[in-house]
Amino acid sequence: MPAALFDYVAPTTVDEAVAALVNGGRDTRIMAGGTDLIVKIRHRMLFPKQIVSLKRIPGLDAITVDKKNGLTIGATALLADVAAHKGIRRHYPTVAEAAGATANVQVRNMGTVVGNLCNASPSADNAPTLMAMGATVDIAGPSGSRNMPLDQFFRGPGVTALEIGEIVTAVRVPPPPAGSGTAYHSLSQRGKLDCSAVGVGTMVVLKEDRCTDVRIIVGACAPVPMRTRAAERMLIGKRMTDALIRRAAQQASEETSPITDVRASAPYRWKMVSVLTIRALTDARKMALRRQ
Repeated sequence: MPAALFDYVAPTTVDEAVAALVNGGRDTRIMAGGTDLIVKIRHRMLFPKQIVSLKRIPGLDAITVDKKNGLTIGATALLADVAAHKGIRRHYPTVAEAAGATANVQVRNMGTVVGNLCNASPSADNAPTLMAMGATVDIAGPSGSRNMPLDQFFRGPGVTALEIGEIVTAVRVPPPPAGSGTAYHSLSQRGKLDCSAVGVGTMVVLKEDRCTDVRIIVGACAPVPMRTRAAERMLIGKRMTDALIRRAAQQASEETSPITDVRASAPYRWKMVSVLTIRALTDARKMALRRQ
């Protein structure tokens, strides 16, 4: 069945894009890579009257790594470019790994990190690591610009905090704290050909062998990527022994609320949250010890 007809707008500035979104109203969709949007249109899941592409706006594909200001990934920066970026691989290796774990080669060569976030899927591969590292999103809209913590951006499956006319122009990641380590582990039914059934991103900050800060973010096991705060409290101020990591991982699993769907059953997801959290915390601990 052919896709429905729609108007295609390709602005050359952010202001033009915002104006097009405002004029188009709720029947307008924004497009960066289009890897999810076009599929939904073809399968008659969406019927937009207008699509606003960001591809012709200069600078939105920029990726910058700065020692003082951290990492900035523009709205149209490709997943493949983030995964291969030398500065990201050196200073933010888990961000590169998460981008490289998203979907398949074809999707990574068209899709974007920001698009993966704005799709607001609970299983988005890039969200857990970025949330664990304290990322924020830059938003432009008819009322001006604002910056929002990524952990406040997701409101439900497919739902974000964006208002009509607003666009995420970039995601920002602060410089990693001294003595910090990060990790991301995920699994899916068909490897990199499918969305993650479970994903866990972590950041651990150590002083000697004691945990001074930690964030554990679980994807695909709640309506939005979620932070398991009770599990984090079990680790802060303590030596991160293997036994303590196992107990915290079990607590992280108990905080989630997975469902059974075509990718995995709820009991399987509960079990895998514990398994992947153990792996992620263990790897993040190793990195943190190396960076002290």
